[in-house]
Amino acid sequence: MHILAGMRSPTDNGYELLDSGNAHKLERFGSYVLARPCAAAVWDPTLPAADWTAATARFGRDGGNSWTFREPLPASWNISVDDLVFKLVHTGFGHVGVFPEQRPCWRWIREVIGRNRSHRAKPPSVLNLFAYSGGSTLAAASAGAHVCHLDASKGMVARARDNATLNGLDKAQIRWIVDDVTKFLDRELRRQSRYDAIILDPPSFGRGKTGELFKIETDLLPTLKKCAALLSHEPLFILLSCHTPAFSPVALENVLRQCTRTHKGTVESGEMLLAGRPGTLAVPSGTFASWRTQT
Repeated sequence: MHILAGMRSPTDNGYELLDSGNAHKLERFGSYVLARPCAAAVWDPTLPAADWTAATARFGRDGGNSWTFREPLPASWNISVDDLVFKLVHTGFGHVGVFPEQRPCWRWIREVIGRNRSHRAKPPSVLNLFAYSGGSTLAAASAGAHVCHLDASKGMVARARDNATLNGLDKAQIRWIVDDVTKFLDRELRRQSRYDAIILDPPSFGRGKTGELFKIETDLLPTLKKCAALLSHEPLFILLSCHTPAFSPVALENVLRQCTRTHKGTVESGEMLLAGRPGTLAVPSGTFASWRTQT
């Protein structure tokens, strides 16, 4: 299954891209419509201005990050995206706690793990780095994998645990870890730990639990090398995604090919897209590259 398969599938219940243009996107998250900046949307909007004006809330960066509300948003609310339930909270950065462009990645994770689960003596072990609110963790756990979920933000790990509970996965085999990725990987290498699959969605710039710096320009390659060294003797895949504009699909594919050259498998790459109903212009929303064994 190609990771892009189903990219333009019918809208999932709970989330919908309504329109985009003028460097913004208009999205429905459950009962609430949000207008937020989107630098990639360099075209004109398709819907009339009245539809944009009717948005529940608008986030802007002119004069500092801020929300403008036509109607109050709740402190939190839940939506379903591709059969996964997420707790949403609007933040001062304009995020709400889910990246719907990852839907094809979640489907791919479930498909690959599900296809291989019955052929193994024990459930596949999955490491999810920079794991945010846990979409990939939920996808892997729901397919029967044992997952190690790691993020440097204590608050986001708590949110991911809430999401696991919402999805009936509170008893699933998931390790919840708040730590710096580099420090954790170094410890796992010393322990000779092994994982059958590794997922990572690194930020352009981030800080670890105690202030450690991560810069994707300098830290992606060494991080991926450590990930490749942690693969088991029967690995399934490495899935890399990012939202850094300069990191094209070819750039991600090149670095992933280099880091997995001692392992037999195939590499593919592409754009992640936000897609809505037929006629709605798709919005480029990051890139991915995946390496997987031939199984």
